[in-house]
Amino acid sequence: MHKHAKIYIAGHRGLVGSALLRKLESEGYTNLLVKTHKELDLRQQDAVQSFFQNEKPDYVFLAAAKVGGILANASHGAQFIYDNLMIAANVIHSAYEAGVTKLLNLGSSCIYPKYAEQPIRETSLLGGVLEPTNQPYALAKIAAIELCDSYRKQYGCDFISAMPTNLFGPNDNFDLQSSHVLPALLRKMLEAQEKNAPSVTLWGTGTPKREFLFVDDMADACLFLMQNFSEPGPINVGTGKDISIRDLAILIKELTGYQGELIFDSSKPDGTPRKLLDVSKLANAGWQASTSLRQGILSTLNWYLSQAELEHA
Repeated sequence: MHKHAKIYIAGHRGLVGSALLRKLESEGYTNLLVKTHKELDLRQQDAVQSFFQNEKPDYVFLAAAKVGGILANASHGAQFIYDNLMIAANVIHSAYEAGVTKLLNLGSSCIYPKYAEQPIRETSLLGGVLEPTNQPYALAKIAAIELCDSYRKQYGCDFISAMPTNLFGPNDNFDLQSSHVLPALLRKMLEAQEKNAPSVTLWGTGTPKREFLFVDDMADACLFLMQNFSEPGPINVGTGKDISIRDLAILIKELTGYQGELIFDSSKPDGTPRKLLDVSKLANAGWQASTSLRQGILSTLNWYLSQAELEHA
């Protein structure tokens, strides 16, 4: 992938897309193509086809998606499956029609069965029932993998699919109604600290384990895969280490300086008991994460506080 290649980042304002944009710019790529949702609605087939035919990108990072936590997924399943199916189908098919050299499709670890053997290997895909709270989203992401593989098999397209673990970092979603667990914990504790609240109530028992990857590491992995990997099926991207939600909450409490009590509401759903990815396939290809969980949370905390200062300036 040469420095002047035309590279389209779909979803450049999102968590992964914005990190990809930072990474590619820092690496000296000069011909980066981005469009806001207002400028290009990826759910609209005609608009996407026209865009690809007019722009003819050489490489595509498909990071656009409708994402959210347990509450958002459980409440808006129709939107999650429709939006993500349409985005994947339109972008992947239009990339084929426009003769794109290579496409990287970004998925999610929620594609794997709820009770998959841990750590989860790529071969676990379709090996059991999905977690009900995010099944619509997961099915759309599974369909995107199959689209890439089918276009590779039938048309010879170099389309690949990366499945990241739970991501966090600058430009994350901190809306408590739709965010994932880590940014939600950060915001809850910062607000509780500001209000001198005696306690913070958190969903579930705190016992489920999750793996977290700093988004700048994810961007680095995406660039590595685009340059060095070409196989069908998903490839996992993560750290190979996990932490319980309770221990994560304790760590965030420490880093934010919150002094109150943590209360776990066991009447609320836990979601999947454990989601640790087997990242040996990616490690064998030559890549591994470099940012510790503590370092990543501190970077995210500093970014969030700087954004709050800008809003109140």
